[in-house]
Amino acid sequence: MESLMHSILVPYDFSDTVIYAVEHAVNLSRVLNTNITLLHIVKRSSEVKDSEQRLGEQAKEIEKQFNIKPEILVKEGSIFKTINEVSEELECAMVVMITHGMRGLQKLTGSWALKVIVGSRVPFLVVQEPPQKSDYTKIVFPVDFKSENKEKLRWAEYMSLYFKTKIYLFSSSSKEGVLDSRTKANVVFCKNFLEEKNIDYELVLSKHKSSFSQETIDFAKENNADLIIIMTTRDIAFHDYFLGVQEQHIIANSAKIPVLVINPRTDLMKYGYGGSF
Repeated sequence: MESLMHSILVPYDFSDTVIYAVEHAVNLSRVLNTNITLLHIVKRSSEVKDSEQRLGEQAKEIEKQFNIKPEILVKEGSIFKTINEVSEELECAMVVMITHGMRGLQKLTGSWALKVIVGSRVPFLVVQEPPQKSDYTKIVFPVDFKSENKEKLRWAEYMSLYFKTKIYLFSSSSKEGVLDSRTKANVVFCKNFLEEKNIDYELVLSKHKSSFSQETIDFAKENNADLIIIMTTRDIAFHDYFLGVQEQHIIANSAKIPVLVINPRTDLMKYGYGGSF
């Protein structure tokens, strides 16, 4: 199947674990029929030449190991702006980025990853480990009262075009297992959408034993999920990066399950999707 998408961007920081992101990108590129671009960001223009040489050497090693030749790009800038700028310039399919779980004084990596992602028009696949398999068949799709839930469906549909997926609609509920009206409306919408697209799914209600984000992670772990798809909260405030939002918790989940993070947006035209919800 011909891909609707372009390059997969991998922010490359020369860490020992960045190869995990490369491995995920390689698997996706083979299925989606896209190329891979390695992006390294430097603080000063004087660092560009040496970084290009170093990144080029890494690209040769990757080509030798995976039989795929990545493009390389070195840019002066900030990780919080440049990754998004480059992803839009290249009209990337997605960004595949490594993170390292929730550690440190300020839960740094969860908030760091979220700050990079927020505002991007391109989805981010955030990973912590090498891929356990080459495809994404079990996908956990959290559903709560937010209207943004509906925007994730197009990506669930897109993944189903390339992988034999089963979507687990994991819905928040009360202690009595009752859905509030907005959550119920979202669940009905999701079910109708997936049935119309003939996508296999199962509805599971949370047990309300902990936070919804933690229950989502626990469910994904118990069911050996390959991927969790989430939306970021609209208009995240500065203090949220320190107090934490549920996305931050899921992105840096202790089960180390890959997370596809999508920002709320109104247009999906660049990915071949027209119409509205």
